[in-house]
Amino acid sequence: MMKEENSQNNVSRRDFLRRLGMGAGSAVAMSMMGPLRLFAQEEKKEVVQNRMTYRVQHGSGEQISLLGFGMMRLPDNQDEVNRLVDYAIEHGVNYFDTAPMYMGGRSEVLTGNALSRHPREKYYVATKMSNQRQNLWDFDESKRMYEKSFERLKVDYIDYYLLHSIGGGGMDALNGRFFDNGLLDFLLKEREAGRIKHLGFSYHGDVRPFDWLLDHQDDYHWDFCQIQMNFLDWRHASMRGGRRVDADAEYLYNKCEKTGVQCVIMEPLRGGAFGKIASELADKLKAVRPNDSTARWAFRWVGSYPNILTTLSGMNRMDHLIDNVQTFSPLEVCTEAENTLLAEIADQMSGYPTIPCTTCGYCMPCPYGVDIPGNFAYYNEAVNSHVLPLPEKQAPDYATRKQQFAEGLQKALPKVETWARSCADCEECLPKCPQQIRIPNQMARMVELLRKR
Repeated sequence: MMKEENSQNNVSRRDFLRRLGMGAGSAVAMSMMGPLRLFAQEEKKEVVQNRMTYRVQHGSGEQISLLGFGMMRLPDNQDEVNRLVDYAIEHGVNYFDTAPMYMGGRSEVLTGNALSRHPREKYYVATKMSNQRQNLWDFDESKRMYEKSFERLKVDYIDYYLLHSIGGGGMDALNGRFFDNGLLDFLLKEREAGRIKHLGFSYHGDVRPFDWLLDHQDDYHWDFCQIQMNFLDWRHASMRGGRRVDADAEYLYNKCEKTGVQCVIMEPLRGGAFGKIASELADKLKAVRPNDSTARWAFRWVGSYPNILTTLSGMNRMDHLIDNVQTFSPLEVCTEAENTLLAEIADQMSGYPTIPCTTCGYCMPCPYGVDIPGNFAYYNEAVNSHVLPLPEKQAPDYATRKQQFAEGLQKALPKVETWARSCADCEECLPKCPQQIRIPNQMARMVELLRKR
């Protein structure tokens, strides 16, 4: 890294606090939260020549951009991906997260092609052991997946490697995927050999595997843990949409912090859902910060927590990337009053009958052609715009709102064969959903809404 040439950009912690309007009392409160490391540059003699906020990886001292690039929903065009990656690296983003299952393997290929055009020390790449399907629990099958990632990413070591989505299938799946077949022993040896620099896991679903792995930190020395965390899931994840989830993000984050394991955050915007919250809730945020999007609020909230190494955002458009880079360059932490406001909004959002889909697409393809994420996205939009829930049939606006719902669906999903009514209740999607949504049940609800009464 090069030394900072412009002394005006070398901001001291005291100047930073002053610019945020924080007095001595606020500074003390921050210190009680732990080492926030908003300017990790102070911990090294050399500073990064951009305004991106960095966090320090505890074990290695690596400076990781607080904004991480999630590569799950990339445009399937190498030139477009190259432009996005080039802009990200130029503006200080250095953490790139992918997986073998993203885009059927194309994500690793696109990511590897784009990153390999840059010096290796400019980026940290994360990928995963995506052996959730039982036919991949065989050691040789999993090892082939691991080796294929090196080939696709064009690297001879992987910076951050994850056991992908532990929690799905409970303890039986954890044992089958990583212990009974000896796979975890192999990955631990790969870390010792340096082909994996940092080993961790991502979590969705049954909280028992999450607890078990962290409770055995002395045995496995996890370097990081990837969890879903946002201002709604902080205290409302386990009670929304009929999900079989045992823990809110507050529990997950606090357990990681107490165990000394840094967090990588996924779904800070809940799959982009925060960009479409009900207008009366968005107006409350606008009243405080008129120029800030809901996304910027959500990122600031997540980034204000000290035990977070990086916050992933799936940025498949240049305007989204630019806006997110600006949010983190540098990060402006949330005030106590802003945190209180977001908690109040989360309480209100938890009462909205939305479906907790993050549009990750893990459930796809549906064997009967249903666009599962598309149906759920439209349903949630109808809830946030107050078309749903429909009033009683006797209500004067019943027919109007029902027609509005039907016409909106036709615009959102022009191909009728992709509608919820094509769902055959085969349940093939159920084990694939990291949010543990009862997908056929939710599809039946949509069919009922469209049925003539």
